Order: sequence, then C-alpha cells, then structure tokens
Amino acid sequence: MKKAATGKKAVPGKKAARAARAKKAPSARSAAPVRKAVAPKKVTVAPKKATAAVKKAAPAKTLAPKPVKNESRTALVRRARRIDRELAEVYPYAHPELDFENPFQLLVATVLSAQTTDLRVNQTTPGLFARYPTPEDLAAANPEEVEEILRPTGFFRAKTKSVIGLSKALTEEFGGEVPGRLEDLVKLPGVGRKTAFVVLGNAFGRPGLTVDTHFQRLVRRWQWTEETEPDKIEAAVAALFPKSDWTMLSHHVIFHGRRICHARKPACGACPIAPLCPAYGEGETDPEKAKKLLKYEKGGFPGQRLKPPQSYLDAGGRPASPLGAG
Repeated sequence: MKKAATGKKAVPGKKAARAARAKKAPSARSAAPVRKAVAPKKVTVAPKKATAAVKKAAPAKTLAPKPVKNESRTALVRRARRIDRELAEVYPYAHPELDFENPFQLLVATVLSAQTTDLRVNQTTPGLFARYPTPEDLAAANPEEVEEILRPTGFFRAKTKSVIGLSKALTEEFGGEVPGRLEDLVKLPGVGRKTAFVVLGNAFGRPGLTVDTHFQRLVRRWQWTEETEPDKIEAAVAALFPKSDWTMLSHHVIFHGRRICHARKPACGACPIAPLCPAYGEGETDPEKAKKLLKYEKGGFPGQRLKPPQSYLDAGGRPASPLGAG
C-alpha cells in the first residue's frame, strides 16, 4: 500500500514538474519578442547615414520649412520682405534687361518684349532706332518696312501697329515726349499697366510693380497671393511692401525667375531662398544637377542686354551677342 501510495504521489509530482516547466517555457519564449520589440532603434546608425546623405546632396524636400497654410498676415509680410532682402544680396546688380537710352526707346522696347525674350528685342531695336530715332520718325514710317525690322520678335504686324500708333499719339498729344504719368501711358496703343510701370520705374524713377509672367509665377509659388489676374496680383503684392521697394522688387523677382526659379524645371538645389519657399522640391534638388539648370550669368552664359550697366559687368555678368553673331 505504501508503494502504491508512493507511486500515486509520484505521478502527480512529475505532472506538476512538467506543468511548471510548461508555464516557464512560454514565459521565456514570450520574453524574447518583448526584448526585440523594445530594442531602441533610435540608436541605430540609420539616422546618421540619412543626415550624411543630406549634407552631401540637396536637403530632402521635408527639410525646407514650409509656411503654415494659415500663415498670419504679419508672418507673410515678414517672410516676403526677407525673401526680397535675400534676393537683393544675390542680385545686387538687378536691372531692367532691355537696352534703352531714353524713355521713348524703353517704351517701344517694352511693347516689343511681349511674347518674346528681352534678348531678342535687344538684338532687334538697334536697327529700328537707327532708322527711326524719334517718335516723329516712327510715326511717319512705312509699316511694311517696320514689319520687316520687327519680324524676329514675333507677332510683328501687331507690334508694328502698336509702336507706330503710340508714336503718333506721342507726337500729336504729348509733343513727342513720353508722359510720366500712369493714366497717360495706359492710353497709348499697346501700353498696359505692366509696360507703364516699367517705363515709370526705370525711366522716371517712379515706383511700380512689373507683373510679367516670371513675377506672376514666383509670387504664387511663394504663396504671397492666390490671385491669378495681373491687376489683382499687383495689388496684393504691393500691399506687402513699402512703395519705395516696388521697382527693385520687380527686378529681383524677375532676375530670379529667369536665372533659377524656372517655369518647368526650377533649380531648387541651387536656390538661395529654398528655406523660405513653400514650393521647394518642385524642381531639381540635387545641387550638382541643379547647377546645370542655371541660366545667364549664374550658369556662365551671356545676359539679356547688349549694353548692360557697368555694375552688372563688374559683378561678372556678360553682355549678349548682337543679332547674327556666331
């Protein structure tokens, strides 16, 4: 009986031991995943590698601080003015890129610049002004002869009509002189607010915003305004800056739009205002690849003017080649 009793007691003892081991075994197995789960991934080398890559290449798109959608008016004004200050340092020699010697030449050249480049206009106007140096001369010109001169600029028939028409208006209504008031300029054939402000700002020293295609594209990319009509864009941007800044602001923005912030392939990796730009990353962010997209003097190419200001030349800018040059 004792053996039997002992045998009966032994069985449960073994079962208990096995049960105890079974309880411990799952516990051990479950502990392993816990240790793996809590392994601190933050101390791995991945972030360091990522950081090194960012330093060597262009910053990742997410590294450029983007303005909050609900940016306050004060924050917008500060950001806009900072962008202009940065561009002023990059383009201290910014200037109108149309060659001119007097208000009449600038007025005609600006009208001709529609739907073509300033470079093409600068290559064309020397022949035009050599033959018709004054409003009186151009007003009496043979349209067919003017068309032939203006043919390289495109839309030459419409442009011929405009420049002859405004020359007649200047001769008949303003004594052959270009008026220095906005309300007078916009009455001339082919002259809108953009053209008027180019003339006022650069020939008369009266502040104005030149809202061309470059200006429109950039101020919308920078989220200075959501307006799409030139007049409304002009009003919205003008409200962000002192009036005394308007003319040079136009030059800074247009220079930047032509040289770096292009319409199709902006050179984001070479942009000096990338940290302030909400659209950073829309273009090439790799610095080396971005450099290849640079135009004009930033890329070592000639500028737009045949006879640029001395300050532009002193800063390393190169004048354009005359029409027909190899």
